[in-house]
Amino acid sequence: MITEHRSAILKAVAVFGTLLALMPVAGCSIITTDGGGTSSANTDNNATTKQVKDFGTIEFPKSGSLCSSPIAIAVEMGYFKEEGITPKLVTADAETRKVGLDTGRFPITNGDFQFFPSIEKGVKTSVVGALHKGCIKIAVKKGSSIKTAADLKGKTIGVDEIGGTPYMAANLWLGDAGLNVDQKNGDVKYLPFDDANLEFEALQNGQIDAAALWDPLPTIQEQKGTVDIIFDLGSDPKFSKRFCCFIYGSNKVIKENPEEMAAILRALNKARDYIAQHPEDAAKIITEKKYSTITDQALAVKLFKDYDYAVQTDESSLIESDVDYFVDGLKKIGFLETSDTSGFAKKIYQKIDL
Repeated sequence: MITEHRSAILKAVAVFGTLLALMPVAGCSIITTDGGGTSSANTDNNATTKQVKDFGTIEFPKSGSLCSSPIAIAVEMGYFKEEGITPKLVTADAETRKVGLDTGRFPITNGDFQFFPSIEKGVKTSVVGALHKGCIKIAVKKGSSIKTAADLKGKTIGVDEIGGTPYMAANLWLGDAGLNVDQKNGDVKYLPFDDANLEFEALQNGQIDAAALWDPLPTIQEQKGTVDIIFDLGSDPKFSKRFCCFIYGSNKVIKENPEEMAAILRALNKARDYIAQHPEDAAKIITEKKYSTITDQALAVKLFKDYDYAVQTDESSLIESDVDYFVDGLKKIGFLETSDTSGFAKKIYQKIDL
């Protein structure tokens, strides 16, 4: 009787053990990615598996410019979520962004080469990626005799701010044409306007001779037939193939949480490729959800295509080359003090292992 009872117990244990082996293990979540941005729970040995770390809520600055669209697309398409990030968008001007990068409140922000002098002066940030090509244009009144950089000698150019990207882009173009762009005794004068619409009014009434501005306003005015575009950072032969809008990363986050920085860049790269492959859908999202001041979807599509958001092969080498180019250019026109431009360029670009 005891022998029979023991035999029954052993059989039961064997069956229970078999059932345990067939059951999934609770509490272990594996994320599988198919390379296209979608993810699902899966334990198939043939699937590519990747455990996603939860980085919690992370703040990202928003500006209303089309340049920052990859941040918005990464939010809307769930690319941040796929990387374990809960995004929170907050409004921030240029100075707030610099402070945020310094303290680590903002892990990244988008920005142009205008940040280079700020880095030289101590802002603790580095270029960690890129977003797109040129988005700055210089407009003159329709039918103006001003056609070239040389024609602007002795003239006044409107800008959004002294030291901003349109200001620096204009100086790079003028300096390359041989004009003196000394900030105090240069061949041109600059007049800042807080409101771009007021800048265009000043152009029409003759208060300024040219207006250097971010898109979309120059393009909108060109389509209306009120201005001629004499410089386009995105099509000018010396600038057209170069990134002008970079991704700046907080040095604090790069050092203390490199995994978080890599996750953010992966999400933004997915968003960039989405914009490049689906400009119409991306434009609809950006305009309808008011992520940008642009309300014309067709115009947004055109600019998305012009800016070339696609992630490129061996992009790190391209970014490094463009950083070096703009550092050298800014040094030549007196906006950087360093005597070692090559060393400075290498210092401010940090390649992140994705």
